Amino acid sequence: MKKWLALLLLAALHPLTAPAQSGEMDLALPTENDALFHGGGAAFYQYITRDFQGQKSTPWQGGQYGYVRNPIQTSDGLLYTRFHEGIDILPVRRDARGEPLDEVRAIADGQVVHTNLAAGASNYGRYLVVEHRWDGASYYSLYGHLASITVQPGQKVARGAQLGVMGHTGTGLDRERAHLHLELNLLLSRRFESWYGNYVKNDPNRHGLYNGLNLTGIDIARFYLAQQKRPGLTVPQFLSNEDAFYKVKLPASRGFDLPQRYPWLVRKTGAPAPISWEVSFNQAGVPLKIEAEASVVAAPVLSFIEKRNGNYSNFTRGVVTGNSAPARLSESGERLMLLLTWPE
Repeated sequence: MKKWLALLLLAALHPLTAPAQSGEMDLALPTENDALFHGGGAAFYQYITRDFQGQKSTPWQGGQYGYVRNPIQTSDGLLYTRFHEGIDILPVRRDARGEPLDEVRAIADGQVVHTNLAAGASNYGRYLVVEHRWDGASYYSLYGHLASITVQPGQKVARGAQLGVMGHTGTGLDRERAHLHLELNLLLSRRFESWYGNYVKNDPNRHGLYNGLNLTGIDIARFYLAQQKRPGLTVPQFLSNEDAFYKVKLPASRGFDLPQRYPWLVRKTGAPAPISWEVSFNQAGVPLKIEAEASVVAAPVLSFIEKRNGNYSNFTRGVVTGNSAPARLSESGERLMLLLTWPE
């Protein structure tokens, strides 16, 4: 077995560098709107506009995290096929013209790592990303559709510090639907920019590592509510209750840095070194577990998926395709899995 494979597994299970000191894990809400904690769905989430089968509606449920958009009628009932990776928070203050006045604040101590000041350069509009270090791992909060940004990359911010002002910049928004789009993410790969340049030719990457394609978001609203019941709850503890919806085997690779960035994902298997890795994902595509495997794979391959009726593309954000038994990674799903081991 190659020595570098053994070292990679050892680094994942026992990081060589001392972890950064743990920060405060109890998150603050990013605006004055605290209706999430009082059962006020319609008072907390910004509605979306929907025209389904000739009927127009404005459901606030579309501002939640998860499969909450683009319904289709199936033999099993209504199925929502478009995934929303964050939550959309209503403003509580507006000026005489209807412009939102809500300050947007850091949900925890951290450091600003990216700001996008050009409203037209992203579907997020003006947005920023803050890195948080908890128990030696980095997590990334994203604040989208801002009217203005008051911080700069490299700036350290405290929990509750102002980052900007809520707005309605970005694709498909108007003043009436102004809101803050909030995410809490894991970073998929440190080699994202090289991967993006190889596969995306006509749209330059303006956001470096902090492009939304390289960030995978947890259910932050449910995390807030879970922390309210259990202060100090960590992301690994929160995700430990998630079920694997699908699993993918990956070739062992020097480029696979997810185990080093999130060592809590790795499970010991007794193998001296991995020949391949099996990564478990929840339905949102968030990695839950990484296990060393003794079987050989030459390319990413789907090894498990929970049985569902219909095309798996509608249940996996397009990562898996096919109906029932012949499920497989889609072309875009295979490219996404290659990101995890890029450039090999």
